[in-house]
Amino acid sequence: MARREPSLFTRLIVLISLVLMAGAAALTTAAWYYARAAANDAYDRLLVGAAYQMAEALTVQGGTLTVELPVSAFDLLANSERDRIFYKIVDPGGRTLTGYPDLATPESDAPAMANPEARDGWFKGADVRVTKVSRFFSDPSVQGRVDVVVAQTTEARTALARELTLRAVALIIVMSGLALGGAVFAIRYALRPIGRLGAALRDRDAHDVTLITVSTPRELRPFVSATNEFITRLKNRMDLMQQFIADAAHQIRTPLTALKAQLQLLSRQPMEPQGLQHLTRVQERVDQLSRLAGQLLSHAMVNHRAGAVPLETVDVVEVVRRAIREAMPETLDRDVLTSLELPPVPVTIEGDAISLKEAVKNVVDNAIRHGAPTQLTLRVRRKSQTVDIEVEDDGPGILPELWPQVTERFGAPSPGGSGLGLSIAADVLAAHGGRLTFRHADGNGFTVIMSLPSRIGPKS
Repeated sequence: MARREPSLFTRLIVLISLVLMAGAAALTTAAWYYARAAANDAYDRLLVGAAYQMAEALTVQGGTLTVELPVSAFDLLANSERDRIFYKIVDPGGRTLTGYPDLATPESDAPAMANPEARDGWFKGADVRVTKVSRFFSDPSVQGRVDVVVAQTTEARTALARELTLRAVALIIVMSGLALGGAVFAIRYALRPIGRLGAALRDRDAHDVTLITVSTPRELRPFVSATNEFITRLKNRMDLMQQFIADAAHQIRTPLTALKAQLQLLSRQPMEPQGLQHLTRVQERVDQLSRLAGQLLSHAMVNHRAGAVPLETVDVVEVVRRAIREAMPETLDRDVLTSLELPPVPVTIEGDAISLKEAVKNVVDNAIRHGAPTQLTLRVRRKSQTVDIEVEDDGPGILPELWPQVTERFGAPSPGGSGLGLSIAADVLAAHGGRLTFRHADGNGFTVIMSLPSRIGPKS
């Protein structure tokens, strides 16, 4: 048993979902790095600005380097309530004038007041960002470089980076959801031709071997082409089989006709009762074989015409009249009263007159040989959507549990029958878009109903 494969829709949705998840993960990672860089850039500007202000506030008074820390420098860094600020000022001799002596001084040889940078560091058990601004003095009492080192903890910038990342993630989730929803709609729309092609194949009649003409995208054309090639090969095989059946039935009918004539001549000769009994049995078998050959020929003919002969306007009333004339046997072992209940005006549909006549003939023949003891009635009724041909007899009919089988070839043959008559009628009706149904009368009676779609109204 072949392993059941998931549908194309499921495969595409799973693959697209995996791609979206991978893309969302990559975008989330990128958003975190960008958000952290943006937060560092914003807070580093404040940190460097505060270091500049401290450096500019250094003065030499009375030969001594004086430090007057500006309040505005701390105000710049006080915007974040979470962070702590550390600083120190180192004189040209390397002594800490004020601040935290154990605060590490970044190694930097940048010119004084020129493009200072902030770097990551560690101080007092916390992550910090540290920057250094240098200022050179050339006073006779103070000569050399004075370094201003300012550090700030990273809680605020981490919180800002996290907030920016969460906003970006929310946007990524919304966009991914929209993308997935759009992908579902697009995939369903793109896969609709496959559904149309499947419906066209599923709704085809079992005997329809015409080529597939459904419009499909370029990607499905190889499949359609291969299917049409298979249908062509199958049709050729079926045509050969039908031709063989028709030829065989035709060839069999000729010697059977001669054999029946010989049996009729033989039956006129005097013979013993036992010999006459055997002769009667032989005549019955020959009649049965002759009827089977005729039905095989009829079956081959209607199957060949189905889908190959263009439909034309057909008068159902005239079809029934011709069928009853050809179906009634010249001799019958009992009297059967045949009546026609036909409308006075033509009832027209689009169909194949020859195939429809064969269908009616087979139903009538089946009723005469296996159903009607004394009475047979044919009716043509026009309904709102269908035209019904009813063949009613006063026999016991067919058991309801056998109804599905009698429309199949050799499905439920009756004694002395072949099991082909009703299946031929069912095939003809299916080729016309109709159906074959049965109905038991309340008393004693049985009706075979041939329903055909009414496409053209009655002629005026």
